[in-house]
Amino acid sequence: MIIIFDRVILLDDFANQYPLDPLQRKMMEILTASEYIYSYSSLDQLKFELDLRTNIIQAARELYNSKIHFKTFRKSICNPDYWDRSEEGGFSLKNGVHPSDAILDIFINGPKYGTECATAIIIIYYKALLNILPKKLFDEMFSEIYLMNWKALDKDLGVTTYKKRPDYLPGDCRYIDNPDVDPLTPQWQGENIIDLGNDTYYGHGIGIGSVDKIIQVLEKYRKNEATEPAKLLDSVTLPDFKYLAYRYLNFVGS
Repeated sequence: MIIIFDRVILLDDFANQYPLDPLQRKMMEILTASEYIYSYSSLDQLKFELDLRTNIIQAARELYNSKIHFKTFRKSICNPDYWDRSEEGGFSLKNGVHPSDAILDIFINGPKYGTECATAIIIIYYKALLNILPKKLFDEMFSEIYLMNWKALDKDLGVTTYKKRPDYLPGDCRYIDNPDVDPLTPQWQGENIIDLGNDTYYGHGIGIGSVDKIIQVLEKYRKNEATEPAKLLDSVTLPDFKYLAYRYLNFVGS
């Protein structure tokens, strides 16, 4: 259930104030039907999470359509007009470049970029936020972006991995583990995936499909004596929705 200041929030009451698209309605159905108590400080904070989840899904589809390459860090590539590539294969924001412009360029000039799946998730988070936050706020919050898997994450993203969640929602980042990966292809030891809703997921380097489809691709890269199958873990990785909502609502209300 959803609680705001000791008040239970019903789906229809919320929808009367904030129109919901089908995916957001599905999210609300899951949250309101849950035995777990989801607490929010305001309806606006809740709506921000729904909007950001929707934009995470949209950004995942946009990244898929951008034709960005899947590459290991050793072979990663980026557009030097916006990014400097580090020796370890990450991308740091070029001096004098607006963070918002640099993130947008990945989606405009996708073929100029190549990285692995965890970095793709962070790119998706930035693009989702860019769809919502005013450009000025985005550039202030994320002035020193470094893109490389889960390393050196901007504290304002607040990215956290939970071992298990009471419920799973569209916009979640999940992980499929491939424990018996071929040591010659360690990049396929697992896949970070975005839940697109309707039982489909996006994983960079594999594409869009069901969990079973993604598992089938990963299992092509198992060692010969493999015995343990690839599987979807219970863990979920999420940005800090409430903190991001606080920054957004404080900015637009000032």
